[in-house]
Amino acid sequence: MRYAVFTVSLPDYTPEQAVQALRAAGYDGVEWRVTDQSPSADGRPGFWSGNRCTWPLRSFVEDAPRIRDLTRGAGLEVPSIATYVGCDDLKAAERAMEGTARLGAPQLRVSVPGYDGRDSYLKVRDRAIGQYRDVAALAKQHGVRALVEIHMGNITPSASAAAHFVSHFDPRWVGVIHDSGNMVCEGFEHYRLGLEVLGPYLAHVHLKSAGWQPAERRADGSMAWRCSQRPLREGNVDLAALFRALRQVGYDGWISFEDFSTEQPLDERVRDNLSYVKSVADRVAAE
Repeated sequence: MRYAVFTVSLPDYTPEQAVQALRAAGYDGVEWRVTDQSPSADGRPGFWSGNRCTWPLRSFVEDAPRIRDLTRGAGLEVPSIATYVGCDDLKAAERAMEGTARLGAPQLRVSVPGYDGRDSYLKVRDRAIGQYRDVAALAKQHGVRALVEIHMGNITPSASAAAHFVSHFDPRWVGVIHDSGNMVCEGFEHYRLGLEVLGPYLAHVHLKSAGWQPAERRADGSMAWRCSQRPLREGNVDLAALFRALRQVGYDGWISFEDFSTEQPLDERVRDNLSYVKSVADRVAAE
């Protein structure tokens, strides 16, 4: 397998600092975050706003040659582009695809709608399937693959839900990002079950962890719980089981770290995550 980092988890680094840090730590690639973000409220870089390791979508097409040269100059590859464009915004999706193709990356994330239970799931899903038909056509036109992510709070929180959604499309142009960390919060299924269900649509793997803890006592005395990000060694993702399942289905593609934990300083976290995960993968391979 090959290892990359999704730059949403590198908010303190500039792109130039990121590629040097990743190459020095032994990574093989970088998954660039692309979105038109807002500045952070306090002026400090954060995961979601003021992130220094983010390329603007508005200039992505023009920036693509520079991004390509910067990445290749550090000896890294770009396994995927992480955009935040939705399937309901074809203009933005096409801009993202044009930049992805120009950069030379094979695939990019194009999101599906969120879901909170206030509307019919089937109606939301079927509308999104119709919208994604246009996304798939654009992907084919630009020679890239559009990826749906398994993510809590949207219409594909599990591998089975994602597999049903993408089954309407050609796997050459549409695939799925498997995310075991998101599945801690919603949508957990046995790893092998989910990976087998995805079959040819399994295109990319995000790696992080999360865990549940008590939040507050409700008025009726019951306990409310919340899911939050945790370091890889401490969360509920069973890394050995995940890597075992990946081997069982023959996956030998990219693993892209998306670690939002902050217990370790960023420099240390970047190095330690790769060292730890490689040790787990090696142990599983030796079984």
